[in-house]
Amino acid sequence: MAYYNRFDAPPPDPVLLRELTEQQRVLQQRIIIQKPDFELKLIAGCDSSFIGEDTILSVFVLLTYPGLEVVEKVWHHGPVELPYIPGFLAFREAPNLLKTYEKLQQKPDLIMVDGHGISHPRKLGIATHVGLHLNKPTMGVAKKVLVGKYTEPAAAKGSVSPLVYKNEVIANVLRTRDNVKPVFVSPGHLMDVASATEIAMACAIKYKLPEPTRLADHYAAVFKSEVK
Repeated sequence: MAYYNRFDAPPPDPVLLRELTEQQRVLQQRIIIQKPDFELKLIAGCDSSFIGEDTILSVFVLLTYPGLEVVEKVWHHGPVELPYIPGFLAFREAPNLLKTYEKLQQKPDLIMVDGHGISHPRKLGIATHVGLHLNKPTMGVAKKVLVGKYTEPAAAKGSVSPLVYKNEVIANVLRTRDNVKPVFVSPGHLMDVASATEIAMACAIKYKLPEPTRLADHYAAVFKSEVK
């Protein structure tokens, strides 16, 4: 997910920080990590991008699985309601993502989010937020580590190593192509690490990023040009 990280921005309101932290504490109690019980036929990828500092544009791309043929793509843009606060990005991006999701004519069995699931200091990455709000299986595929430690996986495609935080495996570090930087695959909600990793690998057919999030990122740029 793209965002502005302004070093000259004022420090966040401490009252707002306490409120958001408490919301995350409550939401955390509802997270379910489990082997999914769906038959995966439709998978969605989603991503958000910013237009300036006050407008967010979100995209959902719906694909068949395992064929990965595009069935539908929708987008929505609106005002940004919160400033960027590290660790609370989901509160900034999730509202517009949820409005975008409503535009889908068909609903996916699984949502793959460009970002983190439980691989977050309080397990509340954007994929987890979306999963909890929709009560839908979600997983995150992130380009950078947010929290935890890992050993670099082997250079070959398909190599995996665990990302560990507080003695818990919160994600897998997955090499989707030979000799390219790995991605960080974590469950969001109603999903487990192993299943998320298997699906991410199955969707990484040509590029570093799995097709659902790669296409969501691509169409975010396309639709952004239309808004401008």
